[in-house]
Amino acid sequence: MKTIQVPTYEASTDANKALMDNLKSALTFVPNLYATFTYSETALGTYLALQNAKSSLSSKAREVVNLVVSEVNACQYCLAAHTMVGKMVGFTDQQILEIRSGTAHFDTRLDALAQLVHNVAVTRGHTDKQLLQAFFDAGWNEGNLVDIMMAIGDKIISNYLHSTTEIPVDFPPAPAL
Repeated sequence: MKTIQVPTYEASTDANKALMDNLKSALTFVPNLYATFTYSETALGTYLALQNAKSSLSSKAREVVNLVVSEVNACQYCLAAHTMVGKMVGFTDQQILEIRSGTAHFDTRLDALAQLVHNVAVTRGHTDKQLLQAFFDAGWNEGNLVDIMMAIGDKIISNYLHSTTEIPVDFPPAPAL
């Protein structure tokens, strides 16, 4: 059975090398999952454009999406990476574990978001209308809803890429729930 390896910098196209150089400047290293996108001539650029697109979501709200979807999809790579990012945006270890379970009782607005995202991820978009109403009642709007769906799509892409390739996780492992 073929094992997929993390591509090397040297084997990348010039366009991908430039993107990898930017990542290394920003993050001090190129995460293995990003490097895996370079098997395609265009995927890394496309994915980074999606990740860096303007959004109505705050960095904390986006991390709620990332953590909930990664937990539902059991993506150890993204759970490890977004546990670290979650701490960087101000969540505590306990809050991160709670978010991963699909709630955020420490913040009413983020709780409505976490519950909705969990439901959307589990039901593959066949959303519970009561959770959707609770989301709107918590102060979110239709534009936020669309941006949340974009963020869910972003996270599904990386979750599925890791689950399929099983490339090594190069972040400290996320604690078990």
